[in-house]
Amino acid sequence: PVFDDATLFEFLILETFQAGLSWITILRKREHFREAFDAFDYQKIALYEAPKLEALMQNANIIRNRLKINSAVTNAQSFLRIQKEFGSFSNYIWGFTDGKPIDNNPKTLEDVPAVNEISDALSKDLKKRGFKFVGSTVVYAHMQATGMVNDHVEECWRRK
Repeated sequence: PVFDDATLFEFLILETFQAGLSWITILRKREHFREAFDAFDYQKIALYEAPKLEALMQNANIIRNRLKINSAVTNAQSFLRIQKEFGSFSNYIWGFTDGKPIDNNPKTLEDVPAVNEISDALSKDLKKRGFKFVGSTVVYAHMQATGMVNDHVEECWRRK
C-alpha cells in the first residue's frame, strides 16, 4: 500500500495519461514523464504556464495530448487543495477504504473488475473537486497500483 503523497500523485498522473492507451506504453515512457514533469513535483506542476505546456507538447518522449497535459496542471492544483483540506492527499483517498486495502481475492483474471462502487464514488468526488481524466476505470487502476485494492489472482507470486 502507498501512503506517500508524492507517489500517489505520480501514479495518478501516469494513470491519467494511460487512459485509452496500453499500460506498457506508459511504463516505457515513465522516466521521460519524470524528466518532463519535474519529477512529478505537484507544487511545480500546479504553477505551469503556457510556455512550459507548449514545451511539453513538443516533447516526443511523452504522450502529447494537450487535454492530458493541461489536466496534469489542473490535477496538481486540485491535489494541493485536497492536501490543505484533509492534511494530505493520502488521508483523503484512503478514507474511501477506511485506511485499509481491500482484498478481493480473485481466482482468475476474469474475476478482476475494472471498476467498483468505491472507484465510482471516488471518481465522482475527484471530478467534483476539479480533477480531469479520472473516470471510474482510471481510478480503479490507480487503486490497484497503489495497493488500495489487491486484485492479484490466487496463483500470482505477488498475492502473498
